[in-house]
Amino acid sequence: MPSIPDDFINYKSTPLFTKTNIPKMFLHLHNTKAGVYGKIIVTKGQLKFFGFAERRGEVEQEIILENGESAISPPEYWHKVEFLTEDTEFYVDFYAQKTSDIVRQNLSERND
Repeated sequence: MPSIPDDFINYKSTPLFTKTNIPKMFLHLHNTKAGVYGKIIVTKGQLKFFGFAERRGEVEQEIILENGESAISPPEYWHKVEFLTEDTEFYVDFYAQKTSDIVRQNLSERND
């Protein structure tokens, strides 16, 4: 499992997602932005994380995450998630290098 570099900071977090409010894109193949790590954190139930080496490639990894567990999606990594229980809840923290434009933009939006 990849780790988030020490000079990266959490610049944005999603709301808590459930089966009723999950954006459809999370359930289908998508990737993290260039220079951004996503940390998927399960707060209830079970979630399956699928990782792919390339966009139309085979599944490279499957990780079952339970309450309190997390998985890291590195920059530009193709992935999707699947709910394994009806009560599953999770959110995603996004990390980027603290001196990056994406961090500056998001932090300035918080202060506006």
